[in-house]
Amino acid sequence: AQWHLGGQISLCAVLLCITCDNHFTFFFFLTLLGAGCNSVEQKIYVDLNNTIPCVRLLNGTHQMGCQSSISGNTGVLHVLETEADLDWVLKSGPHPPYMVLMDASYFNRYTVMMQLKNSTRVTGVAVVIPSTGPPQGFSPHNKCPNQHTGVYSDSYGPGLADCNVTVWNPLGNGLSFEDFKFPIFSLKDDNQTEAIRKCISDHNVGNNGSAPAYPLCAMQMFSHMHAVTSTATCMRRNYIQEHYSLNPESVCDPLGDFNVWAPLLPLNVTSKGHKANESVVIAATRLDGRSFFWDVATAAEGTVTGFVTLLAAAHALRSVTEQAPPSRNILFTFFQGETFDYIGSSRMVYDMEKKKFVIDLDNVHSVLEIGQVGLREGTNLWMHTDPVSRTNASVDEQVRNLVANLKDSVTGLGINLAEPTVSQPLPPSSFQRFLRARPFPGVVLADHQSSFVNKYYESIYDNAAYLNVTYPSDLSPEEQLEYITDTAKQPFSFSGFQVTQMLYGFLIRTNNSWFRSMISAEDVGSQTPQYYVGVSVSMTRPSPMTRLVQYLLANLTGTVTALNQTTCQDPSSQRNESKELYSYLWVRGPQSANSTNRDPYCVRSTVRSTLAISPAFELREYESKVYSTWTESRWKSSIKARIFLVASKELEMLTLGVGIAVLLVSLLVTYFISSKAELLFSSTREPSGTTY
Repeated sequence: AQWHLGGQISLCAVLLCITCDNHFTFFFFLTLLGAGCNSVEQKIYVDLNNTIPCVRLLNGTHQMGCQSSISGNTGVLHVLETEADLDWVLKSGPHPPYMVLMDASYFNRYTVMMQLKNSTRVTGVAVVIPSTGPPQGFSPHNKCPNQHTGVYSDSYGPGLADCNVTVWNPLGNGLSFEDFKFPIFSLKDDNQTEAIRKCISDHNVGNNGSAPAYPLCAMQMFSHMHAVTSTATCMRRNYIQEHYSLNPESVCDPLGDFNVWAPLLPLNVTSKGHKANESVVIAATRLDGRSFFWDVATAAEGTVTGFVTLLAAAHALRSVTEQAPPSRNILFTFFQGETFDYIGSSRMVYDMEKKKFVIDLDNVHSVLEIGQVGLREGTNLWMHTDPVSRTNASVDEQVRNLVANLKDSVTGLGINLAEPTVSQPLPPSSFQRFLRARPFPGVVLADHQSSFVNKYYESIYDNAAYLNVTYPSDLSPEEQLEYITDTAKQPFSFSGFQVTQMLYGFLIRTNNSWFRSMISAEDVGSQTPQYYVGVSVSMTRPSPMTRLVQYLLANLTGTVTALNQTTCQDPSSQRNESKELYSYLWVRGPQSANSTNRDPYCVRSTVRSTLAISPAFELREYESKVYSTWTESRWKSSIKARIFLVASKELEMLTLGVGIAVLLVSLLVTYFISSKAELLFSSTREPSGTTY
């Protein structure tokens, strides 16, 4: 297909070249080729917006995901709607290689994707994703998430390892862990998708079952990835680039971000390690999710319900504990990167072990984790505990007390806390990383007794619609923000109005008036909610979504002070203020009544953030079996897709031949003109003595 474009540009370049003054031929050739021939490319290609790629990820042993060749993958488009279409692409179609356009119903079928993956006649796939998932469910994750980095192994509860007792994600087909040699893009079902279908119907459908004739509608995808093989390989290449290249370019980056945490009672952060007479309950949840496609992880049930519940609980406990301080401190903790082998929790445990955190493991009394809690059947929430650690009489007694206290705390709230009726391991949870260090008492709250209730675990369909977070069509965005949905009323019983605002912000629109009033001016944006952890290129600043949670937690648990912006940034000179005990954030504040101005303020809280990057990268153990080793490949060129009409090979070669012939003739003409320049361009000189 590129010969077609090459022939067109060759003709354009020749015409420009022979019209230039010979003294500036080369300069004008380059300048005008760039300026005058852009229109040729624009006439040939139609760029596609709103395309989302699958990218390459790597761990200690494998590469997975998708990529194109360095010059992009090109193929004739064919719509996959029936089994006959699949046979056409894989066997009988006369114009391979093919770019396959499919509805999500075929993408959701693992066997179809494997057939395409193993075919040499397929050069790419474009998937039209609807807003709602298939009724039967779909999860591209594994059936046993994080099975190799949890607590259960040959040395700890071997009969419980590898989901031998409970298959947590039975719908998981592992598609996200496959390595595709061609690009896969997702498309929205919008006008551009209709334009693609029209292009196919106009040019790629033959008459009476015959093969279509040229020109044919084709697609080109660009998503070339630099990293290959494994994290160990790409990190070795990074090291070579860094130490032996004048212009080093990394090929991959570790996945990671920042954990957000806040003690209920302030802790001195300048002293690390053990705190005397300090007993802490860790109340934890996770902040991240994933899907098959890059940077699109809505994670509504999988992630958002858990951290919204913990945010609401932290806010509710603030006012209660101000009147009656608890006997133990509570550390509200939001872990990043848990989807990828527990990046955030393993880093916090590692820092506690190395005395690099504000407390150590000896200060930890117990762990209470909030998992997926948005899809309760009836009124039940399930309390999962670890049967192995409970064989210790002391741990078992503390777990029993924790369970009893939890049941008492929800009395009268319309929630029934129950324990699973069979002995089974913990579901995938951050608590498992603490148990790898020592046998802590702990409970994981979830809406499932055994296998996940979530039918779309770690998929693009785990969205607001799945949680039934929907709004009447006649409401404005601000009215939607204040509309209390049924979902906000059901799983959470803290504050329906506040929870519905958080659900709206974290599932629908982060750029809303409530969120804008509680963040800094530099963080204001129109980011669509998504929870893929991303890469840790910068070690100094959390991602926008993590910062949003950090600011929101500070506002929900902190205190508004009278400090101005200058003293808020450096309160050390102020009496009764301490940066060792508190953090200080300057926020935009609400909009003033009848004005476009805002009333900013300084909020004092105990909220902090610490690095959530796997210890494997600090230890340089890139094939670690203990810690996460996930990285994301880099790519140099922009990721994009476009469609165009491709001519037959014969016409392409003819166009190229004519272009080369005209180019050669133009070079001969240019040489002739250049060699006779003095004769052709000389002018008759007037006698020097001539006067007028």
